[in-house]
Amino acid sequence: MSTRIRKGNQHVKSVLVECARSAIRNKKSYFYSRYQRIAARRGGKRALIAVAHSMLIAVYHILKELQPYKELGYDYYDTCNHEKIIQRNIRSLERLGVNVVIG
Repeated sequence: MSTRIRKGNQHVKSVLVECARSAIRNKKSYFYSRYQRIAARRGGKRALIAVAHSMLIAVYHILKELQPYKELGYDYYDTCNHEKIIQRNIRSLERLGVNVVIG
């Protein structure tokens, strides 16, 4: 993972970051959940840049394919990785000494 942002148009970058700041204020949006996941591991500023990058990719595909934006929702990652979340929680419980039986 790079520690620096690539060189590019400073005006576009600043607009995207401001848009990302605005997008993460909505607690029930995909961008907020993406921000939370990344900020927990890498910090708030890097997470903000990652959200801005995600928004740029979304804008590119919207303009390229002439499709409206489809909000994935704040629970996108939970529904997408449902089985992985269950298995991770089972392993955590087993490490704590709890026997888990799924019936």
